[in-house]
Amino acid sequence: MSRPSQAALISSPSPPRRLRVVRSPRAAAERGRRWRGTLRSGVIGGVSLCLWVGLWQLACVQEWGLFFHFENVPSPTEVVTAAATLLDNPKLLPHVLSSLQRIFIGFSVAAALAIGLGLLIGRFRVAAQALLPPLEVLRPIPAVAWIPLAILLFLSAEQSMVFITFIGAFFPILLSTIHGVQGIDPRLVNASLTLGAGPLDVFREVILPGALPSIVTGLSIGMGTSWFSLVTAEMISGQYGIGYYTWESYTLQNYPSIVLGMIGIGILGMGSSWLIRWGGRSCMPWFKPEANTR
Repeated sequence: MSRPSQAALISSPSPPRRLRVVRSPRAAAERGRRWRGTLRSGVIGGVSLCLWVGLWQLACVQEWGLFFHFENVPSPTEVVTAAATLLDNPKLLPHVLSSLQRIFIGFSVAAALAIGLGLLIGRFRVAAQALLPPLEVLRPIPAVAWIPLAILLFLSAEQSMVFITFIGAFFPILLSTIHGVQGIDPRLVNASLTLGAGPLDVFREVILPGALPSIVTGLSIGMGTSWFSLVTAEMISGQYGIGYYTWESYTLQNYPSIVLGMIGIGILGMGSSWLIRWGGRSCMPWFKPEANTR
């Protein structure tokens, strides 16, 4: 058997080398610190929640009547029983989906319009002088007061409930966006203009990133107020939805289901706000608010 020639050995490809990934000790320590912080926060929150539920159960069992009277308040065990019954109810999914659909449509329109107007009002003085006075007149009007007018404005109850949701989310997002734009250091804008940036570049590279933390805060607050507004509208003119379920339970004097509806609203609102904060943190890798907390 002949040996391969020297030229063949030289021209034959060498086996690929496996790259060794070197992990930075600092990055590993930072990752471990974040995991420990998340675990600690979850444990503290879980213990706090269990303590409050236990206190609620104790108050109902012993029928405390000092300042708050718990004689007729459903206990957590009764609410759990009502939850088990609701899981077998075929109307559960339509109730939840109806509320989520109204929230999604109303909140999305409110966010798009409020962020756009907030950027213009916060950046340009003429826009603030023209748009801010009528908006400030409308802002203190509660969402409940808009319900009769919404019924007159729209042909269907569904459209009016979406409009009430829009009203609840619009103004918190608008004000947070305006304050975020006005809080940007003018020296950053002047520096970008000096370096040759155009108006659109300033908006994209300076104004929007600088105002983004305030915008995310306004979105989170607006999500909570939109749930509050939607539930109120569903109690009056809805046929499906978490608010309608809560009001129907009240009219039927099904008190555990009332508390269950309130808890469902809280869970859905908390989850929606968490999604907004999570998305905001994903869009702002430079923003580390937890660095200032102990």
